[in-house]
Amino acid sequence: MKIANQNAGVAQMAMAMTISGTVGIFVLESGQSAWNVVFFRCVFGALGLLAYCLARGLLRPGIFTRTTLAWAMAAGVAIVLNWVLLFSAYRWASISLSTAVYNFQPFFLIALGAVFLGERPTLAKLGWSVLAFGGLILVLRIEPAELAQAGGYIHGLTLALGAGALYAVTSIIVKRLKHIAPHVLALVQVSLGAVLLLPMVDLHALPSAPVQWGYLAAIGLLHTSLTYILLYSAIQKLPTTSTAALAFIYPAVAILLDYLVYGQQLAWSQIAGISLIFLAAAAVSLNWRFRLVGPHDMLARWAGKQKRQSEA
Repeated sequence: MKIANQNAGVAQMAMAMTISGTVGIFVLESGQSAWNVVFFRCVFGALGLLAYCLARGLLRPGIFTRTTLAWAMAAGVAIVLNWVLLFSAYRWASISLSTAVYNFQPFFLIALGAVFLGERPTLAKLGWSVLAFGGLILVLRIEPAELAQAGGYIHGLTLALGAGALYAVTSIIVKRLKHIAPHVLALVQVSLGAVLLLPMVDLHALPSAPVQWGYLAAIGLLHTSLTYILLYSAIQKLPTTSTAALAFIYPAVAILLDYLVYGQQLAWSQIAGISLIFLAAAAVSLNWRFRLVGPHDMLARWAGKQKRQSEA
C-alpha cells in the first residue's frame, strides 16, 4: 500500500512539473503583456482553486487570524510579482536562460534563512552556492566588448533573478503558515493577485482570437489550479528527497520545449553554466555533502593504495 501511495505521488509530481515546464510557451503564445497574463492566471486560477477548496471542505471560519492573514497576503504579493518578473524575462531573454537563472532560487533561500530565521548555512551549502554562482556567471556570458549590445538580454536575466528572489521570500513566509492548508493559501494568493493587478490590465490589448483566451485559461486552470493540486498531493506522499529530485523535470521540459518550438540555441559555456546551477541546486535540495580534496586526503589515498598493492 505504501509503495502504491509513493508511486502515485511520483506520477503526480512528475505530471505537475511537466505541466509547469510548458508555461513559458503558453505565456509567449498568448501574445499578452506579463501584467495581463498574470492577472488572468490569478482570475482563472482562483476559480479553479475555489471549486477545489469548496469540494474538499477546506474553507471554514477561523482559518486565519489577523496575523496569519497578513502573512498570507504578503506571500501573495511576492508570488504574484514573481510571476510578473519571470514572464517578462521570457520576452527579454529566452525561456531556457530565464528558467535556468530562476532556478538560482535555493541560494536566495539560504541567504534569507540566515538573515531572517537565524539559520546558519553549512560549509557544504556555502560550497554549492559558490559553484552555482560560477554557473550563473557562465550563463550570463557578460563580456565587456558585448555588454553594450546585450542590454535587453541582461535585463531579462536580471528579471529572472528577481523572480527567483521573490519566490524565496514566498517560501520563507509560507514556513510560518504550515498549519494552514496549502490549497487555501494558494487561493488567497491568486485572489489577492487578481485584485492588485486589475489596475495594471491593458483592456485595449485583450486577445481577439479564441486560441489566445485558451492559452490564458490554461495558464490559470492547468499551470496554477491543477498544478498546485497535484504538487501538494504529491508532497504529502513522497519524502523530501524525491520531491526535490523530481522538481528538476520542470526546467528540463522548459529548456527542451524552447529548443523544439523556438529553436533556442545555447552556447556551450551556457550549457555548462546551466548544468552547474542544476547540480548545485539538486545538491542543496538533496543535502549532498560538498568536500574539497586536499593534499592530506590525496596522500592518505595514495598510501592506502600502496598498502593494498603490497598486501596483494
